[in-house]
Amino acid sequence: MSFDGRSFGAFLFDMDGTVLNSIAVAERVWTAWAEKRGIDAVSLLATVHGRKAIETITRLNLSGIDPAEEVRVLTQAEIDDVAGVEPIAGAIAFLKNLPSDRWAIVTSAPRELARVRLEAAGIPRPPVLIAGEDVHNGKPAPDCFILAARILGQPIEDCLVFEDAPAGIEAAEASGASVLVISATHRAPLLTRHPSIESYDRLALDIGSGGALHLTGKLT
Repeated sequence: MSFDGRSFGAFLFDMDGTVLNSIAVAERVWTAWAEKRGIDAVSLLATVHGRKAIETITRLNLSGIDPAEEVRVLTQAEIDDVAGVEPIAGAIAFLKNLPSDRWAIVTSAPRELARVRLEAAGIPRPPVLIAGEDVHNGKPAPDCFILAARILGQPIEDCLVFEDAPAGIEAAEASGASVLVISATHRAPLLTRHPSIESYDRLALDIGSGGALHLTGKLT
C-alpha cells in the first residue's frame, strides 16, 4: 500500500507512540495508580493509550473518588517523570523538513504534559498543538483532528493523520482524513486497513508547488 500520486494539504500527528515513545513512563504511572486503587493494571493499560485520562477514569465508575483530582495527580506524576521518553526513529528530521504551516500535533494529553514530553524527546515545537483540553470530546471522537485542520486552513479530507492507537485511528477515520499507522511501539501487529510503517526513516517527503505534501515510502 502507498500514497504514491496523492498530495496532502497537511499532516496531523498524534504524539505518544507516533512521534515519541513514552510507553515506559505511562505504564509506570498508570500501574502505580491502578495498584493504589485496587484495579487490575494489565487490563487498565490496554485501554488508556490514545484517550483522555478523564474519560478513562470516568468509565471505571469508581466510588469515592473525584475523577478530576485523580487526573490532576496522574498528570503531575507523568510531567515529573520523563525517563525513557525518546523520539520515534526519524521523526525529528521528518518534522523539521515540513513547512511550518502544514503540520500539527494532535494529542489526548494535557497541554503541559505534551509540552514536557515533546521537549524531552527533542521534537520540534509544533506550529499548532491540539491538546486534550482543547476539545470537549476526545478520541475516538473526531473533534481534535477537525479542529487542527481548521486552524491550519486545510480541508480535513486533504489531511493525512499519523496515528498508532485504535482510538486515534477511529477518530481520524470519523473525521474524513486519510490515515498512516506508525507501528514503532506496537508489541503485536495491529489489524488495520490503513498503510503502516515502523519508522520515519522509511518515508520520503516531496513538497510540491503551493506547499502540497507528497509522501512515498515502503509501506505495509
